[in-house]
Amino acid sequence: MPALRQGSSGPDVTALQQKLKDLGFDPKGVDGNFGQGTRDALIAFQQSKGLQADGVAGPDTLAELQIGSPSTTAAVSPSTSPASSTSPGAAGALNLAGLTGRLPAGVIAQIPETAAKFGITTNLRLAHFLAQCALESNGFKATVENLNYSAQRLVQVFPKYFRGVDTAAYANNPAKIANRVYANRMGNGNEASGDGFKFRGRGYIQLTGKNNYTSFSQFIGEDCVASPDLVATTYPLASAGFYFNSNKIWAICDQGTSDATVTKVTKAVNGGTHGLPQRLQNFKVFINALQG
Repeated sequence: MPALRQGSSGPDVTALQQKLKDLGFDPKGVDGNFGQGTRDALIAFQQSKGLQADGVAGPDTLAELQIGSPSTTAAVSPSTSPASSTSPGAAGALNLAGLTGRLPAGVIAQIPETAAKFGITTNLRLAHFLAQCALESNGFKATVENLNYSAQRLVQVFPKYFRGVDTAAYANNPAKIANRVYANRMGNGNEASGDGFKFRGRGYIQLTGKNNYTSFSQFIGEDCVASPDLVATTYPLASAGFYFNSNKIWAICDQGTSDATVTKVTKAVNGGTHGLPQRLQNFKVFINALQG
């Protein structure tokens, strides 16, 4: 079978999509057309297997998927499935099986590589990390910052930037809002540069600002400054791990399971205690699942 990539179509793509869906990686349709949803699902699968996560179904990826060759019909090893209880590298001690049904399969698939890159070596660290990511991303549903505010809400949410300003000119215009709010800081240019919207928050804990995109690109080895949407589509969990790592939050996580520790982690992530009751509840769910 030839390599399959975005833009490919036909029965081979249908087989690929069906296999991904069966393994818990939703391609957003089994229609024989290799679009963005199929690419995202394939990247999540590749990450779960330690393959090059390029979104192209080449020989190695097809072999892991058991597609296209009789020699690749061996059963999938439980030790390498997305919800496995063991994983290579730093994720080896993590009870990922306990997360099945509590997290989307695509999120679980990202954990082994993220854990290995950012030192998530214990179930305690993982529980704190997931608790915060879940709140910040509305249950792992949002990977791009929502800046669609009414004129009234702009003054409430961003009083520093909109008090005394004609908010009608910005209301319900996310690009204009971002370009004003994020102008001339975090490495961004002025309002007219468009950097604010280009480098708006993405990922499960929103990576924001050109400087942060530059640092993350250097770490991850892919140019997310030129292609910022990669943070939302390919690296939503890794970018959150990068945030924890850069802000030295793992040491706080290591302090234990108390509400006081969750509160400290929350302040390090959020700058305050917004959503603390839900973060506390999230932590209890995840720590019980991981230690159960």
